[in-house]
Amino acid sequence: QRRHSDDAGHDPDTNIAAFPIAIPLMAGPGAITACILLAGGAAGSWLQLTLLLIVIAVILLLTLGMFLLSGLLEKMLGQRGLAVTERLMGVLLAALAVQYVADGVLALKG
Repeated sequence: QRRHSDDAGHDPDTNIAAFPIAIPLMAGPGAITACILLAGGAAGSWLQLTLLLIVIAVILLLTLGMFLLSGLLEKMLGQRGLAVTERLMGVLLAALAVQYVADGVLALKG
């Protein structure tokens, strides 16, 4: 039985490339800074700190749920849907990069 290749002629089972876009957005400097600022803004209030920990736990559970459902989502989207999603994520990454550079230039300027 012959396996079908993608549009570029590559066998999908040999493509081991990874796109670690989600890791810096979920647990990177921005997320860590937001947690520190929100904890600091709580000013020692146990209620606010508890709410912050609950929100972090809910986000972690939602993320785990998405990771566990990713196989089902992959089957639902199919190869064409995955290709479209990859291209959209590439555009999103490029837009974020441009925005970060623009913000950096504006911060240096002003």
